[in-house]
Amino acid sequence: MSLIVQKFGGSSVSDAQGIKRVARRIIDTRAEGNDVVVVVSAMGDTTDELLDLANQLTDEAPAREMDMLLSAGERISMALLAMAIDGLGAKAASFTGSQAGVLTDSIHGKARVIEVSPQRVRRAIDRGYVAIVAGFQGMSKESNDITTMGRGGSDTTAVALAAALGADVCEIYTDVDGIYTADPRVVPAAQKIDTISSEEMLEMAASGAKILHLRCVEYARRFGVPLHVRSSFSTNEGTWVLPSPDDQIKIQEGEPLEQPIISGVAHDRSEAKVTIVGVPDIPGKAAQIFGIIAGAHANIDMIVQNISTSGTGRTDISFTLPMVDGKHVQEALRAAQADVGFEDISYNEKVGKLSLVGAGMRSNPGVSYTFFEALHQAGVNVDMISTSEIRISIVTDADKLDTAVRAVHAAFDLDAEQDATVYGGTGR
Repeated sequence: MSLIVQKFGGSSVSDAQGIKRVARRIIDTRAEGNDVVVVVSAMGDTTDELLDLANQLTDEAPAREMDMLLSAGERISMALLAMAIDGLGAKAASFTGSQAGVLTDSIHGKARVIEVSPQRVRRAIDRGYVAIVAGFQGMSKESNDITTMGRGGSDTTAVALAAALGADVCEIYTDVDGIYTADPRVVPAAQKIDTISSEEMLEMAASGAKILHLRCVEYARRFGVPLHVRSSFSTNEGTWVLPSPDDQIKIQEGEPLEQPIISGVAHDRSEAKVTIVGVPDIPGKAAQIFGIIAGAHANIDMIVQNISTSGTGRTDISFTLPMVDGKHVQEALRAAQADVGFEDISYNEKVGKLSLVGAGMRSNPGVSYTFFEALHQAGVNVDMISTSEIRISIVTDADKLDTAVRAVHAAFDLDAEQDATVYGGTGR
Protein backbone atom coordinates (compact mmCIF):
# COMPACT_ATOMS: atom_id res chain seq x y z
CA MET A 1 0.00 0.00 0.00
CA SER A 2 1.34 3.43 -1.01
CA LEU A 3 0.77 6.77 0.69
CA ILE A 4 -0.03 9.49 -1.83
CA VAL A 5 -0.38 13.20 -1.09
CA GLN A 6 -2.61 14.95 -3.62
CA LYS A 7 -2.84 18.72 -3.94
CA PHE A 8 -5.71 20.36 -5.82
CA GLY A 9 -5.59 24.01 -6.88
CA GLY A 10 -8.37 26.55 -6.87
CA SER A 11 -9.46 25.92 -10.46
CA SER A 12 -9.95 22.21 -9.64
CA VAL A 13 -12.36 22.98 -6.77
CA SER A 14 -13.90 26.16 -8.17
CA ASP A 15 -17.51 24.96 -7.88
CA ALA A 16 -19.66 22.07 -6.64
CA GLN A 17 -19.15 20.03 -9.80
CA GLY A 18 -15.39 20.46 -9.58
CA ILE A 19 -15.39 19.40 -5.93
CA LYS A 20 -17.42 16.28 -6.80
CA ARG A 21 -14.99 15.42 -9.61
CA VAL A 22 -12.05 15.78 -7.22
CA ALA A 23 -13.83 13.62 -4.62
CA ARG A 24 -14.34 10.82 -7.17
CA ARG A 25 -10.67 10.95 -8.18
CA ILE A 26 -9.63 10.65 -4.53
CA ILE A 27 -11.92 7.66 -4.00
CA ASP A 28 -10.57 6.04 -7.19
CA THR A 29 -7.03 6.46 -5.83
CA ARG A 30 -8.06 4.75 -2.58
CA ALA A 31 -9.75 1.97 -4.53
CA GLU A 32 -6.36 1.19 -6.08
CA GLY A 33 -5.11 0.32 -2.59
CA ASN A 34 -3.52 3.64 -1.59
CA ASP A 35 -3.80 5.80 1.51
CA VAL A 36 -4.53 9.39 0.53
CA VAL A 37 -3.84 12.77 2.11
CA VAL A 38 -5.29 15.75 0.26
CA VAL A 39 -4.26 19.41 0.34
CA VAL A 40 -6.66 21.97 -1.12
CA SER A 41 -6.46 25.60 -2.15
CA ALA A 42 -9.30 28.10 -1.85
CA MET A 43 -12.11 27.78 -4.39
CA GLY A 44 -11.55 29.65 -7.66
CA ASP A 45 -11.14 33.37 -7.01
CA THR A 46 -12.02 33.24 -3.31
CA THR A 47 -8.68 34.63 -2.13
CA ASP A 48 -8.88 37.55 -4.58
CA GLU A 49 -12.44 38.29 -3.46
CA LEU A 50 -11.38 38.35 0.19
CA LEU A 51 -8.51 40.69 -0.67
CA ASP A 52 -10.94 43.00 -2.50
CA LEU A 53 -13.21 43.10 0.56
CA ALA A 54 -10.29 44.01 2.80
CA ASN A 55 -9.17 46.74 0.40
CA GLN A 56 -12.66 48.27 0.49
CA LEU A 57 -12.29 48.69 4.25
CA THR A 58 -8.71 49.88 4.65
CA ASP A 59 -5.53 50.63 2.73
CA GLU A 60 -3.34 49.16 5.50
CA ALA A 61 -4.93 46.02 6.92
CA PRO A 62 -3.06 44.56 9.93
CA ALA A 63 -0.99 41.62 8.69
CA ARG A 64 -2.25 39.33 11.47
CA GLU A 65 -5.90 39.99 10.63
CA MET A 66 -5.23 39.61 6.92
CA ASP A 67 -3.90 36.11 7.58
CA MET A 68 -6.99 35.30 9.64
CA LEU A 69 -9.14 36.45 6.73
CA LEU A 70 -7.29 34.75 3.87
CA SER A 71 -6.94 31.42 5.67
CA ALA A 72 -10.74 31.11 5.59
CA GLY A 73 -10.75 30.28 1.86
CA GLU A 74 -8.93 26.97 2.26
CA ARG A 75 -11.06 26.03 5.28
CA ILE A 76 -14.17 26.33 3.12
CA SER A 77 -12.65 24.10 0.43
CA MET A 78 -11.50 21.39 2.85
CA ALA A 79 -14.89 21.12 4.56
CA LEU A 80 -16.84 20.97 1.31
CA LEU A 81 -14.51 18.33 -0.12
CA ALA A 82 -14.87 16.22 3.04
CA MET A 83 -18.64 16.46 2.64
CA ALA A 84 -18.43 15.39 -1.01
CA ILE A 85 -16.29 12.34 -0.14
CA ASP A 86 -18.72 11.42 2.65
CA GLY A 87 -21.60 11.73 0.17
CA LEU A 88 -19.88 9.15 -2.05
CA GLY A 89 -19.71 6.66 0.81
CA ALA A 90 -16.11 7.10 2.03
CA LYS A 91 -14.78 8.55 5.28
CA ALA A 92 -12.96 11.86 5.36
CA ALA A 93 -11.72 14.28 8.02
CA SER A 94 -10.65 17.85 7.37
CA PHE A 95 -7.89 19.74 9.20
CA THR A 96 -6.70 23.33 9.21
CA GLY A 97 -3.00 23.89 8.76
CA SER A 98 -2.49 24.29 12.51
CA GLN A 99 -4.50 21.13 13.27
CA ALA A 100 -2.35 19.26 10.77
CA GLY A 101 0.77 20.31 12.67
CA VAL A 102 2.18 22.81 10.17
CA LEU A 103 4.28 25.19 12.27
CA THR A 104 5.82 28.31 10.77
CA ASP A 105 7.77 31.41 11.67
CA SER A 106 5.88 34.60 12.59
CA ILE A 107 6.15 36.55 9.31
CA HIS A 108 2.53 37.11 8.33
CA GLY A 109 1.70 36.86 4.63
CA LYS A 110 4.80 34.89 3.68
CA ALA A 111 5.52 32.56 6.58
CA ARG A 112 8.04 29.75 6.17
CA VAL A 113 7.58 26.20 7.45
CA ILE A 114 9.89 25.37 10.34
CA GLU A 115 8.34 22.12 11.58
CA VAL A 116 5.62 19.63 10.58
CA SER A 117 4.13 17.33 13.23
CA PRO A 118 1.21 15.59 11.48
CA GLN A 119 0.13 13.23 14.29
CA ARG A 120 -3.59 13.95 13.83
CA VAL A 121 -3.29 13.38 10.09
CA ARG A 122 -1.48 10.07 10.68
CA ARG A 123 -4.15 8.91 13.13
CA ALA A 124 -6.87 9.72 10.58
CA ILE A 125 -5.06 7.68 7.92
CA ASP A 126 -4.66 4.74 10.32
CA ARG A 127 -8.42 4.81 10.99
CA GLY A 128 -9.12 4.52 7.26
CA TYR A 129 -10.02 8.16 6.62
CA VAL A 130 -9.00 10.43 3.77
CA ALA A 131 -7.22 13.30 5.54
CA ILE A 132 -7.94 16.69 3.95
CA VAL A 133 -5.68 19.59 4.90
CA ALA A 134 -6.14 23.29 4.22
CA GLY A 135 -3.18 24.49 2.19
CA PHE A 136 -1.38 27.84 2.31
CA GLN A 137 -1.60 28.17 6.10
CA GLY A 138 -0.04 27.14 9.39
CA MET A 139 0.50 28.39 12.91
CA SER A 140 3.36 30.43 14.30
CA LYS A 141 5.38 28.31 16.69
CA GLU A 142 6.26 31.44 18.65
CA SER A 143 2.92 33.31 18.91
CA ASN A 144 0.36 30.57 18.08
CA ASP A 145 -1.18 32.97 15.56
CA ILE A 146 -2.54 31.73 12.24
CA THR A 147 -0.12 32.45 9.39
CA THR A 148 -0.28 32.20 5.61
CA MET A 149 2.59 31.29 3.32
CA GLY A 150 2.04 33.54 0.34
CA ARG A 151 2.17 32.54 -3.32
CA GLY A 152 2.46 28.79 -3.84
CA GLY A 153 1.68 28.10 -0.20
CA SER A 154 -0.61 25.14 -0.90
CA ASP A 155 2.08 23.44 -3.00
CA THR A 156 4.52 23.92 -0.13
CA THR A 157 2.00 22.52 2.37
CA ALA A 158 1.55 19.40 0.23
CA VAL A 159 5.29 18.73 -0.13
CA ALA A 160 5.93 19.43 3.56
CA LEU A 161 3.26 16.91 4.56
CA ALA A 162 4.55 14.37 2.02
CA ALA A 163 8.04 14.66 3.51
CA ALA A 164 6.83 14.45 7.13
CA LEU A 165 4.57 11.46 6.41
CA GLY A 166 7.11 9.61 4.25
CA ALA A 167 4.74 9.64 1.26
CA ASP A 168 5.68 7.72 -1.89
CA VAL A 169 4.75 10.63 -4.16
CA CYS A 170 3.23 14.11 -4.03
CA GLU A 171 0.78 14.70 -6.87
CA ILE A 172 0.16 18.34 -7.79
CA TYR A 173 -3.12 18.65 -9.72
CA THR A 174 -3.82 21.67 -11.89
CA ASP A 175 -5.75 22.57 -15.06
CA VAL A 176 -3.13 21.47 -17.62
CA ASP A 177 -1.66 18.01 -18.25
CA GLY A 178 1.75 18.75 -16.74
CA ILE A 179 4.72 21.08 -17.07
CA TYR A 180 5.11 22.58 -20.53
CA THR A 181 7.99 24.12 -22.43
CA ALA A 182 6.15 27.45 -22.02
CA ASP A 183 2.84 28.66 -20.65
CA PRO A 184 0.30 27.20 -23.13
CA ARG A 185 -1.88 30.28 -22.65
CA VAL A 186 0.90 32.36 -24.22
CA VAL A 187 2.37 29.69 -26.52
CA PRO A 188 -0.46 27.35 -27.58
CA ALA A 189 2.05 25.03 -29.32
CA ALA A 190 4.03 24.41 -26.10
CA GLN A 191 5.03 20.78 -25.52
CA LYS A 192 4.43 18.76 -22.37
CA ILE A 193 7.64 17.67 -20.62
CA ASP A 194 7.57 14.03 -19.45
CA THR A 195 10.38 14.31 -16.88
CA ILE A 196 12.45 17.22 -15.62
CA SER A 197 15.23 17.45 -13.05
CA SER A 198 14.64 19.35 -9.84
CA GLU A 199 17.60 21.56 -10.82
CA GLU A 200 15.89 22.68 -14.01
CA MET A 201 12.51 22.97 -12.30
CA LEU A 202 14.03 25.20 -9.63
CA GLU A 203 15.23 27.57 -12.36
CA MET A 204 11.86 27.45 -14.14
CA ALA A 205 9.97 28.16 -10.91
CA ALA A 206 12.34 30.95 -9.91
CA SER A 207 11.87 32.46 -13.36
CA GLY A 208 8.10 32.71 -13.12
CA ALA A 209 6.71 29.35 -14.29
CA LYS A 210 3.47 29.29 -12.28
CA ILE A 211 2.83 25.57 -12.43
CA LEU A 212 5.04 24.96 -9.35
CA HIS A 213 6.30 27.44 -6.82
CA LEU A 214 10.01 27.74 -6.05
CA ARG A 215 9.63 26.92 -2.34
CA CYS A 216 7.70 23.75 -3.16
CA VAL A 217 10.44 22.52 -5.51
CA GLU A 218 13.19 23.43 -3.03
CA TYR A 219 11.44 21.49 -0.27
CA ALA A 220 10.85 18.45 -2.49
CA ARG A 221 14.48 18.40 -3.59
CA ARG A 222 15.81 18.74 -0.06
CA PHE A 223 13.70 15.88 1.31
CA GLY A 224 13.72 13.65 -1.78
CA VAL A 225 9.97 13.87 -2.52
CA PRO A 226 9.07 12.87 -6.11
CA LEU A 227 6.55 15.29 -7.64
CA HIS A 228 3.98 14.32 -10.26
CA VAL A 229 2.32 17.34 -11.88
CA ARG A 230 -0.90 16.40 -13.69
CA SER A 231 -4.40 17.56 -14.56
CA SER A 232 -7.43 17.04 -12.34
CA PHE A 233 -9.56 17.18 -15.51
CA SER A 234 -8.01 14.10 -17.18
CA THR A 235 -6.32 10.80 -16.32
CA ASN A 236 -3.30 11.49 -18.54
CA GLU A 237 0.21 10.91 -17.24
CA GLY A 238 1.71 14.23 -16.20
CA THR A 239 5.26 15.46 -15.65
CA TRP A 240 7.61 13.88 -13.11
CA VAL A 241 10.01 16.19 -11.26
CA LEU A 242 12.89 14.02 -10.09
CA PRO A 243 14.50 15.16 -6.82
CA SER A 244 17.95 13.64 -7.40
CA PRO A 245 20.07 12.06 -10.15
CA ASP A 246 19.45 8.64 -8.54
CA ASP A 247 15.70 8.85 -9.18
CA GLN A 248 15.71 8.10 -12.89
CA ILE A 249 12.82 6.72 -14.90
CA LYS A 250 13.90 3.85 -17.14
CA ILE A 251 14.69 4.96 -20.69
CA GLN A 252 12.64 3.09 -23.26
CA GLU A 253 14.16 1.73 -26.47
CA GLY A 254 14.26 4.36 -29.18
CA GLU A 255 14.30 7.33 -26.80
CA PRO A 256 17.24 9.77 -27.02
CA LEU A 257 19.91 9.11 -24.42
CA GLU A 258 20.84 12.77 -23.98
CA GLN A 259 18.39 15.26 -22.55
CA PRO A 260 17.23 18.20 -24.70
CA ILE A 261 19.39 21.29 -24.68
CA ILE A 262 16.46 23.44 -23.57
CA SER A 263 13.73 22.41 -21.11
CA GLY A 264 11.54 25.45 -21.48
CA VAL A 265 10.86 29.17 -21.57
CA ALA A 266 9.43 30.81 -18.45
CA HIS A 267 8.11 34.32 -17.98
CA ASP A 268 7.06 36.49 -15.06
CA ARG A 269 4.89 39.62 -14.90
CA SER A 270 4.90 39.92 -11.10
CA GLU A 271 8.20 41.76 -10.63
CA ALA A 272 9.13 45.43 -10.66
CA LYS A 273 12.44 47.10 -11.45
CA VAL A 274 14.04 49.42 -8.91
CA THR A 275 17.01 51.67 -9.66
CA ILE A 276 18.91 53.42 -6.87
CA VAL A 277 20.31 56.50 -8.59
CA GLY A 278 23.56 58.18 -7.63
CA VAL A 279 24.94 55.74 -5.08
CA PRO A 280 28.39 56.70 -3.69
CA ASP A 281 30.83 54.30 -5.39
CA ILE A 282 32.69 53.24 -2.27
CA PRO A 283 33.02 49.85 -0.53
CA GLY A 284 30.08 48.87 1.68
CA LYS A 285 27.28 50.86 0.04
CA ALA A 286 25.80 47.88 -1.82
CA ALA A 287 25.85 45.85 1.39
CA GLN A 288 24.12 48.70 3.19
CA ILE A 289 21.39 48.94 0.55
CA PHE A 290 20.69 45.23 0.42
CA GLY A 291 20.79 45.02 4.20
CA ILE A 292 17.91 47.52 4.29
CA ILE A 293 15.99 45.44 1.76
CA ALA A 294 16.63 42.25 3.73
CA GLY A 295 15.31 44.01 6.83
CA ALA A 296 12.09 44.68 4.91
CA HIS A 297 11.77 40.87 4.31
CA ALA A 298 11.87 41.32 0.52
CA ASN A 299 13.50 38.94 -1.95
CA ILE A 300 15.79 40.30 -4.65
CA ASP A 301 16.05 38.64 -8.05
CA MET A 302 18.28 40.22 -10.71
CA ILE A 303 20.93 42.82 -9.80
CA VAL A 304 22.94 45.10 -12.10
CA GLN A 305 25.42 47.79 -11.01
CA ASN A 306 26.59 50.30 -13.58
CA ILE A 307 30.20 51.45 -13.80
CA SER A 308 30.93 54.62 -11.89
CA THR A 309 30.18 57.80 -13.85
CA SER A 310 33.48 59.49 -14.67
CA GLY A 311 34.39 62.24 -12.26
CA THR A 312 31.32 61.87 -10.05
CA GLY A 313 32.28 58.93 -7.86
CA ARG A 314 28.67 57.73 -8.12
CA THR A 315 26.92 54.78 -9.72
CA ASP A 316 23.43 53.34 -10.20
CA ILE A 317 22.27 49.97 -8.82
CA SER A 318 19.24 48.27 -10.40
CA PHE A 319 17.42 45.19 -9.18
CA THR A 320 14.10 43.40 -9.56
CA LEU A 321 11.78 42.31 -6.77
CA PRO A 322 8.14 41.18 -6.39
CA MET A 323 5.67 44.03 -6.94
CA VAL A 324 3.98 43.21 -3.64
CA ASP A 325 7.21 44.23 -1.87
CA GLY A 326 7.70 47.40 -3.88
CA LYS A 327 5.94 49.88 -1.62
CA HIS A 328 7.53 48.97 1.71
CA VAL A 329 11.00 48.51 0.16
CA GLN A 330 10.81 52.03 -1.28
CA GLU A 331 9.70 53.35 2.10
CA ALA A 332 12.59 51.60 3.85
CA LEU A 333 15.12 52.93 1.34
CA ARG A 334 13.71 56.47 1.49
CA ALA A 335 13.99 56.41 5.28
CA ALA A 336 17.69 55.57 4.95
CA GLN A 337 18.45 57.88 2.00
CA ALA A 338 20.48 60.42 3.97
CA ASP A 339 22.52 57.69 5.65
CA VAL A 340 23.24 55.79 2.42
CA GLY A 341 23.77 58.98 0.43
CA PHE A 342 22.02 58.06 -2.84
CA GLU A 343 20.24 60.70 -4.93
CA ASP A 344 16.93 59.16 -5.98
CA ILE A 345 14.87 56.00 -6.56
CA SER A 346 13.31 55.00 -9.90
CA TYR A 347 10.49 52.42 -9.74
CA ASN A 348 8.93 50.67 -12.76
CA GLU A 349 6.23 47.99 -12.65
CA LYS A 350 5.79 47.83 -16.45
CA VAL A 351 8.45 45.20 -16.98
CA GLY A 352 8.49 41.46 -17.60
CA LYS A 353 11.10 38.76 -17.15
CA LEU A 354 11.83 36.00 -19.67
CA SER A 355 14.07 33.02 -18.90
CA LEU A 356 15.48 30.23 -21.04
CA VAL A 357 16.20 27.11 -18.96
CA GLY A 358 18.02 23.88 -19.84
CA ALA A 359 20.77 21.78 -18.30
CA GLY A 360 21.95 20.95 -21.84
CA MET A 361 23.13 24.52 -22.48
CA ARG A 362 26.20 23.79 -20.30
CA SER A 363 27.74 21.76 -23.12
CA ASN A 364 26.19 23.33 -26.23
CA PRO A 365 27.75 26.48 -27.72
CA GLY A 366 25.59 29.00 -29.55
CA VAL A 367 22.63 29.03 -27.14
CA SER A 368 23.16 32.67 -26.17
CA TYR A 369 23.44 33.73 -29.82
CA THR A 370 20.21 31.96 -30.80
CA PHE A 371 18.44 33.45 -27.77
CA PHE A 372 19.44 37.07 -28.36
CA GLU A 373 19.08 36.82 -32.14
CA ALA A 374 15.47 35.65 -31.65
CA LEU A 375 14.80 38.67 -29.43
CA HIS A 376 16.44 40.97 -31.99
CA GLN A 377 14.34 39.59 -34.86
CA ALA A 378 11.20 40.07 -32.75
CA GLY A 379 12.11 43.69 -32.01
CA VAL A 380 12.48 43.10 -28.28
CA ASN A 381 14.86 45.39 -26.39
CA VAL A 382 16.78 43.96 -23.42
CA ASP A 383 16.95 46.03 -20.22
CA MET A 384 18.74 43.64 -17.82
CA ILE A 385 20.54 40.29 -18.20
CA SER A 386 21.26 37.56 -15.65
CA THR A 387 22.69 34.07 -16.19
CA SER A 388 23.49 30.81 -14.43
CA GLU A 389 24.93 27.56 -15.76
CA ILE A 390 21.52 26.44 -16.98
CA ARG A 391 19.57 29.69 -17.37
CA ILE A 392 19.58 32.99 -19.25
CA SER A 393 17.14 35.66 -18.00
CA ILE A 394 16.34 39.09 -19.37
CA VAL A 395 14.06 41.94 -18.36
CA THR A 396 12.13 43.78 -21.06
CA ASP A 397 9.04 45.98 -21.45
CA ALA A 398 5.90 44.25 -20.22
CA ASP A 399 4.04 44.86 -23.49
CA LYS A 400 6.78 42.97 -25.41
CA LEU A 401 6.89 39.94 -23.11
CA ASP A 402 4.43 37.63 -24.91
CA THR A 403 6.10 38.37 -28.26
CA ALA A 404 9.48 37.57 -26.75
CA VAL A 405 8.29 34.26 -25.24
CA ARG A 406 6.84 33.05 -28.54
CA ALA A 407 9.92 34.13 -30.52
CA VAL A 408 12.39 32.34 -28.22
CA HIS A 409 10.21 29.22 -28.00
CA ALA A 410 10.10 28.95 -31.77
CA ALA A 411 13.82 29.72 -32.17
CA PHE A 412 14.72 26.61 -30.16
CA ASP A 413 12.28 24.38 -32.08
CA LEU A 414 10.09 23.79 -29.04
CA ASP A 415 6.76 24.27 -30.84
CA ALA A 416 4.60 21.13 -31.03
CA GLU A 417 2.46 20.15 -34.03
CA GLN A 418 -0.73 20.33 -31.97
CA ASP A 419 -1.85 22.94 -29.47
CA ALA A 420 -1.79 22.08 -25.77
CA THR A 421 -5.05 21.45 -23.93
CA VAL A 422 -5.96 23.90 -21.17
CA TYR A 423 -8.97 22.60 -19.24
CA GLY A 424 -9.88 25.73 -17.33
CA GLY A 425 -8.74 28.38 -14.89
CA THR A 426 -5.63 30.50 -15.19
CA GLY A 427 -2.81 28.09 -14.50
CA ARG A 428 -2.92 27.50 -10.77
